[in-house]
Amino acid sequence: MSTNTESRSAEAETETEMESERESESSKEPCLRNWLELPSDVTASILLRLGAIEIIESAQKVCTQWHNICKDPSMWQSIDMWNLGDLHSMPYDLEKMCMHAIDRSCGGLVDINIEYFGTDELLTYITQRTSNLRRLRLVICWDVSDEGLSEAASKFPLLEELEIYFGNAGKDAIEAVGCCCPLLKTFKYNQEGTRDFSYQCDEEAIAIAENMHGLRHLQLVGNKLTNKGLQAILDGCPYLESLDLRKCFHVNLGGDMGKRCAEQIKNLRRPNDSTHDYQFTAEMDGSGFSDYGHLPSDFSYDDYSLGSDYDDYDSYDGYDVYESEIASND
Repeated sequence: MSTNTESRSAEAETETEMESERESESSKEPCLRNWLELPSDVTASILLRLGAIEIIESAQKVCTQWHNICKDPSMWQSIDMWNLGDLHSMPYDLEKMCMHAIDRSCGGLVDINIEYFGTDELLTYITQRTSNLRRLRLVICWDVSDEGLSEAASKFPLLEELEIYFGNAGKDAIEAVGCCCPLLKTFKYNQEGTRDFSYQCDEEAIAIAENMHGLRHLQLVGNKLTNKGLQAILDGCPYLESLDLRKCFHVNLGGDMGKRCAEQIKNLRRPNDSTHDYQFTAEMDGSGFSDYGHLPSDFSYDDYSLGSDYDDYDSYDGYDVYESEIASND
């Protein structure tokens, strides 16, 4: 009797040990997450970390659920058209894709970043589909003119932030933006600095001073203003809290000017301060060439605008075909 009891006890212990080993081995196996089980709002939050190009060309094609989320207008309140600028190597037309993204916002667009392909026509398209724009960022958009930006500004009364990195928009556009956008608080107007004193120019600084009195933040990396233009800005923008003058080589912050800037501006970046945290090349080299593309300073991207190779391309076709396939599978 005692022997049988001992035998059953040993068997039980053995089974317990084997079960414990199985659980231990199971715990070591990788836990595979089914992303489709995530709540829609969590999935949307993750997808919003992608740019518009990645969403349209990749994410929305993963499955029906993601496609439906990507069509929600709330996904397109902010549109980021970041790209590398190699327009000729892209199999799609960025301007048409951007228009498609704008349409998806259903009038709710408040923030848009356009890089390398912006045009006057695209700005007009935006004005026709939203009056709620708060932030506009234009990066190396040579086909946006003074006239085009001026006209668009008249339709953006709620604009609070405007960023321009290189391009053809100048004094006239600055004046128009200042007059038409009374809520503007942040203005970034960045170029490439040059140490050549023959390039001094204060007209843009004076336009800012005379038309953007409510500014809190102003970035003028690489601008050609002198102390005259800086004086005008300090007089005309009394609420200015931060001023970025890096690579503004024609400004001298010695003496009274430096003292006034230090007293009036909470966050001052001086001409020779580091640009390690700045996304673009901030200074031309001595040969008159632009470092960001190793191109001459008078180079125009007009030659690289989408030409005849794209005339027959309609980016909407690809989206519509895919949406038809999704609908047929539902």
